[in-house]
Amino acid sequence: HAPVRPADAGDVAAIFGEEGGVNFVIGHTIEQGYPVCLDLERFVKRSSGIFGATGTGKSFLTRMVLAGLMKTDVAAALVFDMHNEYGFDDTDSDRGTRVDGLKSLFRTKVEVAALGPGSMAGSNRPDFDVVLSADEFTVEDILLVGEKLHLTETSAATLSALERSFNNKWFSKFMAMDPTAEEFDEDGKKRPAPNSVAFWARGANVNDEAAKGLYRRLKPIYDKAYIVETPAVDAVAEIVNRLENGRHVILSFGRFEAEEDYLLVSNILTRRIRDKWVKATESYKSGGGSAPRPLVIVVEEAHKLLSPGVS
Repeated sequence: HAPVRPADAGDVAAIFGEEGGVNFVIGHTIEQGYPVCLDLERFVKRSSGIFGATGTGKSFLTRMVLAGLMKTDVAAALVFDMHNEYGFDDTDSDRGTRVDGLKSLFRTKVEVAALGPGSMAGSNRPDFDVVLSADEFTVEDILLVGEKLHLTETSAATLSALERSFNNKWFSKFMAMDPTAEEFDEDGKKRPAPNSVAFWARGANVNDEAAKGLYRRLKPIYDKAYIVETPAVDAVAEIVNRLENGRHVILSFGRFEAEEDYLLVSNILTRRIRDKWVKATESYKSGGGSAPRPLVIVVEEAHKLLSPGVS
């Protein structure tokens, strides 16, 4: 028997906050048009998701939230932009109207990176390129895309043996082997040459054919243009430097739109950058230096990371 009345603007503001400062207007109530605010300082302290069916405006809403973060500077944003939707200006496919990219809205605050040397972000040149070292790949990174690469339990055992043999150089050392090289012994019989996959496999107590199969599956990954043995610059250091110094980074995947590219690169960069933030936070809590700038990592196509094996 409590009295009931329609909510007014004051009621909405009491719950969601009044417009201004870190309270960002995310939308309006449907019937009355009252502003609904999002407290961005609280928002960046937790993981959040924007979900919806195709065409319901997920990317547009995400762009709005990012614009709020960048306008108020409550956190640094690292955006994995799989389809070139956030950095530069775009066209609304439904209305045919121009949509401002975050680079246009916040020129000095936003830098767009592109995956691979000389890559484009859509039709635009990025501010810098992102190239990864083969030494940055862990066995866990490869197992993350195991389903896509059709890896087996035997493949996992072979990967572990490679890591034991070569530590963090396992990827480049393995790819430097010859999958078919053979030589003749003094009796005229064929045997694996010292630079062959089979020669390593026998020394590491691994099945020859399993090692050759793994080599065939990993070679297309190793041959990606964004993976090199010794990059000219450390991509993670470049990104971290910008994030720590008041800028936001949008990483365009450009021509690398395969699911394994997205899973590998987003995982490697997120793991390394998060490690740096964790160490900086621990240093601050133990009395050394200032608190690191809050960091928000934005993952497009999040459902690709939510399969049981990947998660």
